Amino acid sequence: MKKPARFIVKHRVLILVTALLLLIPSALGYLATYVNYDILSYLPEEVESMQGQALLENDFELASTAMIVVDKMEQRDVQKLKEKIAAVEGVKQALWVDDIADITIPKELLPEDFRKFFYSDTGTMLLVSFQDTTAAKSTMDALDEIQRLTGEQCFVGGMAAILHDTKALADSEMPLYIVVAVALLLAVLMLGMESWVVPFIFILGIVFPIIYNFGTNIFLGQISYVTKALAAVLQLGVTMDFSIFLLHRYLEEKEKRPDREEAMAQAIQATFSSITGSSVTTVFGFLALCTMSLALGRDIGIVMAKGVLLGVLCTLTVLPALILFFDKPIQKYRHRTLIRPFSERFSGRIVKHRWVYLAVFLVLIVPFGLAQSKADVYYALDETLPADLPSIVGTNKLKNDFHMTTTHFVLVDENLESYQVKDITNQISRLDGVELALSYEAYIGGGLPDEMQPAAVKDLLRNGGKEMIVVNSVYRAASDEENAQLDAINAIIKPYDPTALIAGEGALTKDLIQVADTDFRNVNIASILAIFLVIALLFKSVSIPVLLVAAIEFAITVNMGIPYFTGSSIPFVASIVIGTIQLGATVDYAILMTTRFREERRRGMDAKAAMQESIHKCSSAIVTSGLSFFGANIGVCFISKMDLIKSLCLMMARGALISMLTILFVLPAILIVCDKLVAHTSIGWLKNKKNKESVQTRPAPVQ
Repeated sequence: MKKPARFIVKHRVLILVTALLLLIPSALGYLATYVNYDILSYLPEEVESMQGQALLENDFELASTAMIVVDKMEQRDVQKLKEKIAAVEGVKQALWVDDIADITIPKELLPEDFRKFFYSDTGTMLLVSFQDTTAAKSTMDALDEIQRLTGEQCFVGGMAAILHDTKALADSEMPLYIVVAVALLLAVLMLGMESWVVPFIFILGIVFPIIYNFGTNIFLGQISYVTKALAAVLQLGVTMDFSIFLLHRYLEEKEKRPDREEAMAQAIQATFSSITGSSVTTVFGFLALCTMSLALGRDIGIVMAKGVLLGVLCTLTVLPALILFFDKPIQKYRHRTLIRPFSERFSGRIVKHRWVYLAVFLVLIVPFGLAQSKADVYYALDETLPADLPSIVGTNKLKNDFHMTTTHFVLVDENLESYQVKDITNQISRLDGVELALSYEAYIGGGLPDEMQPAAVKDLLRNGGKEMIVVNSVYRAASDEENAQLDAINAIIKPYDPTALIAGEGALTKDLIQVADTDFRNVNIASILAIFLVIALLFKSVSIPVLLVAAIEFAITVNMGIPYFTGSSIPFVASIVIGTIQLGATVDYAILMTTRFREERRRGMDAKAAMQESIHKCSSAIVTSGLSFFGANIGVCFISKMDLIKSLCLMMARGALISMLTILFVLPAILIVCDKLVAHTSIGWLKNKKNKESVQTRPAPVQ
């Protein structure tokens, strides 16, 4: 690494120019990357609900739908509005009563099920289908135009409308996330660094890998809006330590040699192994998310792992050039730091009262473990959106006026006998919570002559070898009642047609619950095994990875158990990804403390003295890192109106603090008590075969 380090220092202007030029294609890549706002679309393709969605999209051409409630409007005006909506680019069809019968015919003469479907006591409803999928740009643009065409008497609801408003809300909030995260991160760095200039240089240095990360996402095809919202904030919090480490080493090398270029070359060389080594745990932690069946995990995992690697690369190339460029201002504008190392006396007290902290660890692990398993988890993400969003107002209107809380699309073989389809429809209509069940056979059975059978209805309900039965349910998606209802519908349709499927939000959410439960176990196991392996290789130990992972898992358990005691409900995504992110992002605190403890033990100190010194030397680095991660996330909680994003950031911020306190107070007790065990289960724990002192992974910044 010596020659590359000298090359970086010597050609720092070229590196900066190249880095700036690379921002251009990265920005273009960012703008061209498709953002998916439909979480349900990340379900595995093999689940039945996704197979049903594929049939809706490919055969029935109902890739996405929206419902428009029109209150107290004349029939002729509704008809004109429908024609305008049908002409909107991106709209496949707008279906209303006039597709069934002449609007001059009294609605009381219409078949009962169709009358209940299209009319309420105060108004009527239009069913709009789109040419592309729910979250496609053409669908979003079409909804923009529909909202422009509709007035105060119209309310647009349904999943397509909800995703449209989610996109608008997310796009308006995401720039604020970064602004607030940067502001709070700057505040933390001002407290922890000796120069007023350094925090701004660090932020500038991290801007490069963040933009590169977003730009290279184009090669993934798409990213989720959750990933887009969290990636920059997470990257700020997770990779800031790399910058602190490089600057610390540079200032240390400057004291040994007057040539600042030589000092930086030495700093890069020394930093390389430490940064790359410590970043491996974070990368593996994020990559563990790729084991999820729900493709959202792979989305977050790859983007964040890539972001960490780009952060390492830019820390070793772009940041040295920036530090050398601003070297004089760094030295000129110095101040006293407020985040100081724990005093030796306070560190001694932590060691002295180790049994107290160990007892706290043992006492809390069981109740918080039980609380974690009992915390309330929600899957219907739309219910946590602001109540004043137009789509939520429209969807609530559908629930209240049409008793259409969710809609199931039951797809059966069109070759079934007419009486069989009628029998299925009648049985479904009698189920608890079913407002109506609408089928083609039931409509014909209403006594309408063949010549009066409208093509629009036939095209809607029969296609691709399947017949659709539309079922309106009063139950909300993800509720126990809704899931039981879906099981009952399956029990009705499968004896008639083993290939029958149920599509729609309710079925998708039911499958999401089952997939998420499996993913939670798989991701936890994968992340623990990955981090365990990295730590085992790093320390050449069998016991150290057990102890370190146990300490962080304790912090994760406390973090995940708090919602139960506070009565909070958390999104299902949090229950899957938070543990992995917290483990990968904060295990470095434990590695730092343990590495320093091993170093002091090798110098001949006993376990208690070695730990006291380790706490004294490492505390400011751990506190600065923990507060940086906390600051990068906590601000989002106060500005986001989306509970999904708010909950994730709150839990990550809280997790950073809990991990920080665990490593400073609980881990020292564990390592002291298990010192003999560690010595017997680790290679070279007390003696370095090369007779060289070990280099700590992340030393405390210069104070």
